[in-house]
This record gives sequence, C-alpha cells and structure tokens, in this order.
Amino acid sequence: MHYRTTTLAATIGALALAGLAAPSAAAEPADAAAQLSAAIQAAPDDRRDGARVLGWDDDGKVVELRAGSNDLVCLAAMPGAPQWSVACYHESLEPFMARGRELLAQGIEGQERIDIREREIAEGKLAMPREPRTLYVLHGSGFDAEAGEVTDAYLRWVIYTPYATAESTGLTTRPVPGAPWLMAPGTAGAHVMINPPRPGAP
Repeated sequence: MHYRTTTLAATIGALALAGLAAPSAAAEPADAAAQLSAAIQAAPDDRRDGARVLGWDDDGKVVELRAGSNDLVCLAAMPGAPQWSVACYHESLEPFMARGRELLAQGIEGQERIDIREREIAEGKLAMPREPRTLYVLHGSGFDAEAGEVTDAYLRWVIYTPYATAESTGLTTRPVPGAPWLMAPGTAGAHVMINPPRPGAP
C-alpha cells in the first residue's frame, strides 16, 4: 500500500529528522555541546537527562554525542535542512530511522525509500517494533544555545503503530488539524499523527 501523495507532503517536514527529508545544501554542524542541548529539547522534561543523543560530524555523518540510560534516542538538527528541527524517539525505532538516513545518503527519497523499508521489514531484514512507539518532532526557526531555548518552537507527536488500520484504531485516515489521525494505514510504517494548533493560529 502506498502513502497518498497529499498526505505524505503534509508530513515530510514533521519527519525530516527521522531521515525522511533531504537537506537543502551542505552546512557546518553546530558544535557537539550545542547539538546535544538542542536535540533533547524534543523529549519530555523527565526523559531528557537519560536520552542517548546522536548528532552530525563535519562530514555529514551521524555520530553518538552521548550514551543513554533510558529508552529514548534524540537526533540533532540536520545541517542544511530546509527547516530547523530535532527529534526524539523510542530506541526500538532506531534501526528503522537509521535505515532511512542511510537511504537518504544514497540519494534514495520519497516513495522509493518508503517501499524499500516496507519490503525489508516484510522480509525480516529490518527490525520494526510491533507495539506502539513514540516519535517527538520539534520544529523552530533556530536554537539559542546560551539560553537553551528554541525560537518559534512547535512540537508534534507521531506514534508508530505498525499495521494499524482505521478499523483497528477507530481513527480517521484523513488529516485533522489539532486531532489524531492515522497515516499509512495497514503498513509497517503506520503511525498516528498528532499536530497541535500552531501558536497564533485562528
């Protein structure tokens, strides 16, 4: 089953940090301390200190900035991405996320990347949890490392529920502003999208 084009376009920005959107141009990454401080902003307050943190080196490769002691992984903003964003997700999603980043580095994007991961999950080559797992995506116009604050912060939630359907969850499969809805129903990448109203929105 393919994601609908309109639905995918509506959520590419929310999932950029998971390796689902390409950077617009090469850019220098922030220093390790600033990347770490920014990355954990996507996590709930009580989960930040123990999260494993991944960042970017000067060659554009993902590196571990800090080992973790809980079940969250946080990823720093991708240098050169069209929009500043960081993400945190359950550690069991890391193989799925890492494969997405790997395919992106190979220039494989969009539906082709989705199809490859779906196929690899079905063949047992790519691990994907069967229970619900959460991804937190935090957007902004930038990060003030000295103040430890995200400018124009906007937090979204994505709950991966592999193979979930409208019938199994009771959720609509149409985007609903400010309410949960199910994207990619019936697939390994099925997930509940929760996009709260943006600050200042009517």
